[in-house]
Order: sequence, then C-alpha cells, then structure tokens
Amino acid sequence: MPESGLVEVGFVAPDGGRAVRRVRIERGASLLDAAQAAGVGMDATCGARGRCRSCRCKILSGDVSPATMQDTLQLGHEEVQERFRLGCQTRPVTACEVMALPPKSEAGHQILTGAGPAGAAVMDGAGFTLDSGVKKHVVVSNIPREEHHQTSDLAEVLAAVDPPPDRRVPLAVMRKIPQELRKRRGALTVTTFNRQVIDVEAGDASEHAYGMAFDIGTTSIVGTLMHLETGEELAAVGSVNPQTVYGGDLMSRIAYAQFDEKKLVTLRAKVLNAVNGFIKEACANAGVSPGHVYKIVVVGNTCMHHVFLGVDVTYVGLAPYAPAVSDGIVVAAGELPLKAAPNAQVCLLPIVAGFVGADTMACVLATRIHESGALRALVDIGTNGEVVMGSKDRLMACSAPAGPALEGAQIRHGMRGAMGAIEDVRIDDDVHCGVIGQAPAAGICGSGLIDACAKMVGAGVMDASGRMRPRHRDRLPAAVGARLRTTGTGAEFVLVWDADAGKGEDVTLTQGDVRQLQLAKSAIYSGIVMLQRVMGIGDADLAELMLCGGFGNYINIESAVTIRLLPRLPRDRITYVGNAAHLGAQMALLSERERIRAEELVHRIEHVALATHPEFQDIFVDGMAFEGPRSDRPERAAGNARSAAG
Repeated sequence: MPESGLVEVGFVAPDGGRAVRRVRIERGASLLDAAQAAGVGMDATCGARGRCRSCRCKILSGDVSPATMQDTLQLGHEEVQERFRLGCQTRPVTACEVMALPPKSEAGHQILTGAGPAGAAVMDGAGFTLDSGVKKHVVVSNIPREEHHQTSDLAEVLAAVDPPPDRRVPLAVMRKIPQELRKRRGALTVTTFNRQVIDVEAGDASEHAYGMAFDIGTTSIVGTLMHLETGEELAAVGSVNPQTVYGGDLMSRIAYAQFDEKKLVTLRAKVLNAVNGFIKEACANAGVSPGHVYKIVVVGNTCMHHVFLGVDVTYVGLAPYAPAVSDGIVVAAGELPLKAAPNAQVCLLPIVAGFVGADTMACVLATRIHESGALRALVDIGTNGEVVMGSKDRLMACSAPAGPALEGAQIRHGMRGAMGAIEDVRIDDDVHCGVIGQAPAAGICGSGLIDACAKMVGAGVMDASGRMRPRHRDRLPAAVGARLRTTGTGAEFVLVWDADAGKGEDVTLTQGDVRQLQLAKSAIYSGIVMLQRVMGIGDADLAELMLCGGFGNYINIESAVTIRLLPRLPRDRITYVGNAAHLGAQMALLSERERIRAEELVHRIEHVALATHPEFQDIFVDGMAFEGPRSDRPERAAGNARSAAG
C-alpha cells in the first residue's frame, strides 16, 4: 500500500504524448479530483453527479474502481469495455495513467433529458433503454357533480389517463382517491407501473419518481436510491446482513429455519427491518419522500430470496435442492410488507437453480456475457460463490459454496474489510502489512488472508500443501523465522506483534485459518475447472475471467492465482467488474427491457450440479494445494493436499 494512503495519477495529452502532469491523491478521491489538483482541464458540467460526459476520460494503464451505472448510461457498454470512464465516477485503485478527453459528440446517441419521454434510448449501441415501467400522468379529472350521472371518482380518474390504465386498482389507491381528487379541483398526478395504477396525488408531482435496487447477500446488504427518469444515483446504503447472527453461511441459516416456521419469521424480520431502514435512510439522505419510491428491485441467492418473501427454505437445503419458486416476481410492497415504501412495486429477478440465485442472473445482465462472441467466465466470489461460463451460443452455471472464510469469518483474527484490517502482506527480511485506514492492525480481512498465504508459500513459511513449516524456521530470515511458532493448538504465524497491533495481542494466522482458506478457495477454483471440463475448454480458450462481487474488487490477482483461487491465466485476461449483482439490479430497476430479458435468459443457462460429477472430488482435492515455490514437486504438493483434505 502506498505511504499515507496516496495513489499516483498521470495525465496524458489527448494526442497520445507523454504524461503532461502527475499528481498524488488520497485513496478514495476521484480522477476528477486528481485532474483538478493537477491543473488538467476536465469539466464537471453536471456538478460531478454522472449526468453528462464532460469529464470523459480513458484509462491507459493501472486499476480503477469498477464502472458505475452512470458510466454505462452516459458512455455506452462498448466504450466502458474499452476503458472509457467518467472522471467524477472513477477512483484509482493503483497508480494509473489517464487521458482526459474532450466531451464526446452526442450525435447518434439519444440522451434522456428532463423533457424527454420516459423510455428514450440512452445507450443505443448497447441496446439499453431507460424505461423503468413507472410513468407519471399529470391529468385533470372531472369531479362527479350530477346525481343522475352514473359515475364514480375512480371511473373519472381512469378516464383522464391516456393511454387507459388497467382498471384493476389496488384498494390502498382507491382509499386515497376521494380526498386527492378534490384537493386541487381534479388536478392529479396518476402514477402507473406497467399500466397498473399504483398511486394518485393532488397537483403536479411528475418530477418525483424514484426507485431502489438491493443486493441482499449472505454477508451484507447494499442498496441504491435512483431517479427513475434520469438514472441518477441519489444515495447509497448498506451494512452487514443482520441474519449473520444465525449463521455465517447459507446452509447454517437454512438449517436454523428448517421445519420451523417461527424461526423463518425471525430470519425474515431481520432482513425486512434492515431493508425498511435502508429505504428510510436513503430517502432522508437524498431529501426524497419514501412515498415517491415506486419500484424496488431485489436480487440475492436463493436462500435470501426465499427468506425475504417468507417462503419455506426447508427443501432448498435438501436434495435435490429445488427452489420453491424460480420465476421473476412482482409484488406490491404492502404485501411483504415494506412499510417504508408503501406505493412501491417490488420486483425479484428469476432464479437459475437451487444455489444459483437471482444475484447470478443480475451478474449475467451486468456483464453482458450472454452477448459475448468469445468464451468468458464470470466468478462471483462470496460466501456462496457462483460461476457462469460461456458465450452467446451457450451458458453454463454452477454454485461454489465457499463459506464465510473469505469474508473474515471462522478465522481467528478475521474481520471484514474495515478500518484496522490487514489487506496486503509483503515478506522479505521481515513481514510488512498494509492496513486499511493506516490504523494499528486489529485483524485480517479476506484480501489480506489471500495475500498472506500467497506470500507465506513464496517465502517458504509453508509448503504447497498449505502446511506451516516451524521445523524449517532456521532456513528463513531471522525476523521471519521468529514469527513462525508452535502452540498447544498447532502452528501459527505472527503477522503483527502485539506492540504494533490495535488489540493488545499478536495478530496471527493459524494452521486452522489456512485450512479454512483452502476449503473456500478450492470451492471457487473447482467450480471454474469443472465447468471447463464439462464445456471441453482449456485456460487458453477463455478470453476473459471477470471477478464479480464487492470482495473480488479488492483481492490481489497475482496472489489469487498463486494460491489457486483462480486459474493461471495471463493478468490481462482477469478483470474486475465490481458488485455486478448490484449493478444488474440497477439495470433491471431502470429498464423493464432488462428485467424482462432476465426472465428470458434464465431458460438459456444450463445448471451443472458439481457433486453429481465423479471427477469433482478429485478436482476439489487437487484445488486444495497452493502453487508453491518452484522447488516444491507438484506430485508431493498434491499428495499433501489430499492428506490435509482427508
């Protein structure tokens, strides 16, 4: 990690000349901030809200944060693939070089403006249509005045809307009509979702149409509040999933609620309360009325999906692990209930298979793997990992249950990626740890765990089977050897001594921690290899491996390859795509075409049940081994890994 949390950005002239300015900025600052600090001309016409192209730039080298919805809306999917970004939305992760560009001509692209019709194409080339399905109709409705005129308030309101909406109106809306109709002498705003009336308000409220996208993960929940007319992100919320107190992984949570309706209700209350709280928080932060949140898209794995709906998860945890429902669902918020957004329609994307859920479907949407001419793979690394592999011709998917170790759980000093977590490790004559926030180390997060194990293997602290080597400490540099010790519970390696730690005790990695990582990483690795076997393709055939999930964005790719979390592909063929599940949820929120596309695509994806393939056990055991130093013989490493797995 760079000193003082700084990262260097170099700006290159648009004519391709040498870097004209270099500047070091704080981590978390944007490329727009860097340009302004360097005195490089980069405009922010929209106030750095991602609503224009004036800060358009191209990433020439280095790693930056994943593309946001705003990048895709303004620049189009093809340009984003070519590493064009909005400077205001992009943050450098490593030292990088950037070419600041004049705003691209808007010819050939229809950009939705406040005056434009809902549903105008904003990414003509990528086929993305900004049309959430929510429409606000400002009308003047007749108020019944003659006793002999056989009409009603509802009939007059419906008659004023063009095109005519569905006549089946929710009872909650019927109850509002008499008062709202007479407040402004018949002047109303009627809100519809796919032709169904979902709200009525007195006066002109056409500017207020908002939605939220949620990714409900096993470990965390994240959400965004977005303007449905412009696609602008207004607020972001998220935290640890409160259900983790009932188990860190899916099977633990399923076991908790199996055959016990009261416990299912308990689990469900946790997630509903969290989502209700996030809706209120996001709306408060953005100055938006929760009553104007009209569409909510929720994605998550099958267990989270069922619990959110209150559907029994018992049989998801029993062979053949079939979901109770797999189709896309649209339900009124009041039926759940999500009381914080009383007028919203809640949409859940379809489920691929028992443990390949709606979050995977969202990843497919976001990565456009279904449109690829070349063979690609997306890997969603998390507590329940998923792998999708293929192209426009064929797609296959599997579930890789990694467990919570990669999130820091079941690790002695494990923690989430927060202030004080070790996130990278370097070993030379001693051990040097990069800590989030430059604070004293309090523990180690998943990315630090991966990096530490890779560096420990490389330094000879442990062998390719993952076994620590305290008997060989005399072969290590003195300071490193002193950190490798044997305790009553087995071998352990000190990453940070107590004097420098934040908790007054040594921060260590134990032999048990290493085994937990091996089980987690082998699940992911084996899923990738198994799909390759089934599809008959080798590493050379994969044009790209895309890392999805918030966690995937922070791991050191070289270390992930070293420990065999990922296959040995060239670095330029492994890319970060960030939380693709959340991005896919945002796409389905802003575009009904995308939501409907998901319901069509789910039938094209072939599910591979890993455990039913005889060779899977051998692949999994082989995947337990690390690459190890070149002096380690592969056959010995594999044999040790089999012994460890047994």
